[in-house]
Amino acid sequence: MVGSYFFYGWWDWRFLFLIAFSSILDYFIGKNLESETAERKRKIWLWLSVLVNLGLLGFFKYFNFFITSFSEAFTFFGYTIPVYRLDIILPVGISFYTFQTMSYTLDIYRRKIKASHDVISFMAFVSFFPQLVAGPIERASHLLPQFNSVRNFNYSWAISGAKIFVWGMFKKIVIADNAAILVEGIFSKYGEQSSLTLIMGSILFSFQIYGDFSGYSDMAVGLSRMLGFDLISNFKFPYLSRNISAFWKHWHISLSTWFRDYLYIPLGGNRLGKKRAMVNIFIVFLVSGFWHGANWTFIVWGMIHGLVYLFYLIAGEKKEDDTLVLSFSTLGNILVTFSLVSLAFIFFRSPSIHDSMGYLSGIFVGKGESSFLLGNSRQMIMTIISCIGILILMAYEIASKRKNLIEVKLSKYDLVFIGLCTLFLGAFKNHLDFVYFQF
Repeated sequence: MVGSYFFYGWWDWRFLFLIAFSSILDYFIGKNLESETAERKRKIWLWLSVLVNLGLLGFFKYFNFFITSFSEAFTFFGYTIPVYRLDIILPVGISFYTFQTMSYTLDIYRRKIKASHDVISFMAFVSFFPQLVAGPIERASHLLPQFNSVRNFNYSWAISGAKIFVWGMFKKIVIADNAAILVEGIFSKYGEQSSLTLIMGSILFSFQIYGDFSGYSDMAVGLSRMLGFDLISNFKFPYLSRNISAFWKHWHISLSTWFRDYLYIPLGGNRLGKKRAMVNIFIVFLVSGFWHGANWTFIVWGMIHGLVYLFYLIAGEKKEDDTLVLSFSTLGNILVTFSLVSLAFIFFRSPSIHDSMGYLSGIFVGKGESSFLLGNSRQMIMTIISCIGILILMAYEIASKRKNLIEVKLSKYDLVFIGLCTLFLGAFKNHLDFVYFQF
């Protein structure tokens, strides 16, 4: 716990009090939820946890958004309301550890787990530094017991973790950071670009955010293994998905399952009929979009995924085996799904709805020059495409051979090759912060 708090405090020591308060609060609420027998009092304890946690998250992350949106709503009717924005610093990882502690109290309330009676272990669970700032969002039933058990060094387990860590570093440093340079140039001057350049920018951002986020998750899993801890996998080759349903089973798994268990099912799930299930699904995607950031672009991004998912549900597609068998039909479905995901990511990446619509308009009627596909940028693009090709080939090789595989097992030759790529294509430039640090 001390190491995790030192790690978090290195960024800003003042927010140590926030994560400590949230942890201690839910620790004591959890004990009261377990010992209390009166249902009414148990609900009061649960709502105290939910309201305090969401209240802290809402203040730090959404206060200025709500104030600004409220003011802009009145300008539509011809009134002007002065806006008093606060200079609020968003605590790194607050969305992740808030959901982690909330799942703990919710599971105790449902009597799915027992409350922790070791405050040090519980605080270590909430603040575990490999996954603290960007997930995966762990459940207490999986991670918390590991702090109460004796861990002996396991050589094969540690080597497995080291390989996963290197693989994640390759995705972050080589693919995400290099793609980000071109993505920034294209998105910042989208009005001057050709349709082909804008399409390329959208594709590159899809791989940038995948390399960035899944790269962090892999490094978190790998580092945890080296320390003797087992974290859940957060990604399972999502860009090889054949439909939007499969995509969300393989993308940010810890968040999608969190919303399934603690929002979709409590809303009624599919138990109240297909129409109610469709409403519940749409609510989940809207909330998921809002969870990602205090901007209308994220809400629209969630709405797009919700609408596409509902279309898939209405079409009555059958569930598919996760084992990937390549065919023309499968390839076509993968390309369609990836295209829809990439177009939605334009809203995720753009600073405003206006910019998102301008970017989309440019894709269909763009008249600018392909400046980023010419000259010095061409060599960088070819390098990035080659690395993305390596990523896809390795993902396909694993997905096509083993069902439900959740990790990459690099051979010694793969490890050397990936290590050299990381050294020569990523070590000599300024690296960027992880995208999901802002959430």
